[in-house]
Amino acid sequence: MTVAVRLPRRKKDASAPEPADLLAWYDRHRRVLPWRLEAWRARRGERADPYAVWLSEIMLQQTTVKTVAPYYARFLVRWPTVAALATSDLDDVLRAWAGLGYYARARNLHACARAVVERHGGIFPHSIDALRALPGIGDYTAAAVAAIAFDERAVPVDGNVERVVARLFAVEEKLPAGKTLIKRLATSLLPQRRAGDFAQALMDLGATICSPKRPACALCPWNEPCLACAHGRQEDFPRKAPKRAGRLRRGAAFVALRADGRVLLRQRPEKGLLGSMTEVPGSDWTHDFDIATALAAAPRLRAKPKWRKLAGVVTHVFTHFPLELTVFVAQVPRATRAPEHARWVKLADLPGEALPNIMRKVLAHALDNEAR
Repeated sequence: MTVAVRLPRRKKDASAPEPADLLAWYDRHRRVLPWRLEAWRARRGERADPYAVWLSEIMLQQTTVKTVAPYYARFLVRWPTVAALATSDLDDVLRAWAGLGYYARARNLHACARAVVERHGGIFPHSIDALRALPGIGDYTAAAVAAIAFDERAVPVDGNVERVVARLFAVEEKLPAGKTLIKRLATSLLPQRRAGDFAQALMDLGATICSPKRPACALCPWNEPCLACAHGRQEDFPRKAPKRAGRLRRGAAFVALRADGRVLLRQRPEKGLLGSMTEVPGSDWTHDFDIATALAAAPRLRAKPKWRKLAGVVTHVFTHFPLELTVFVAQVPRATRAPEHARWVKLADLPGEALPNIMRKVLAHALDNEAR
């Protein structure tokens, strides 16, 4: 059933936002980004590489441009085509992704590359519906790839675009409920041509001018038609429903150091949080973790190590909950064998392992204490 959405009305004497004004601003002030080369190729009449566009959009989800740029460059050097990525080993992809966070994206990236090769002969489909059917591609990414790579008339609505549109039309409905209205309003602004540039112009406007705090409205190409600006309420939008704070979880991590300069690591289960990533052995992360029983989760080693609890805890905040880990350290002889599903890794090789940030924090905490 289709639900009608009433759009906010603009006063008769107020000007309407013109897409041409935004595009003219974008032509002068767009950000210089590694993946923008693809958009420039398209404007010269060349076909933008959908693979490069898709890769950048997946990496940029919930991650800053500054963080993504070096990862993007390294990925394209190592896997220059979707076919190359599809034939790679998932463990290699996870290692290359380590540090970017939200690791389900890396698994979906690999699965999507394989699906493009298997279902579409290594060529990304043009339509939003076909793109959305691929692993890890939702409404936003499908619209972004369709618009930027193929100039399809679509508007990808991310956080930056939500902010711009919510202020432009003074959308009172709170997020996330207001997303449907904001998307409808964004679509109403679409020009007949240059859909890809328009999508990126909206993103740039939100990232550089229409910032969350203290937006530079005097420099905005849409400051006159912006309803929030007209009423001095820019920072009131977008309106958001209060988030529920996640409950604290706690657990233990065990760093076993072998006399030949190796540390014991294992792989997390394929499904679930940090799936298939590498970690030091540890307990489950629970709300009712009991430190008195923590040693029951220690790895079973024949050397029977003497575990030493380090002072303090290692903290990390995931999307839905904060985490505190108590770290235990033990030194074991050179001949100690790894238990089943675990392996000894040289300390010098840790940078190349698929270790999530929380595990890098744990190892840093343990190694710093051992070096004292």
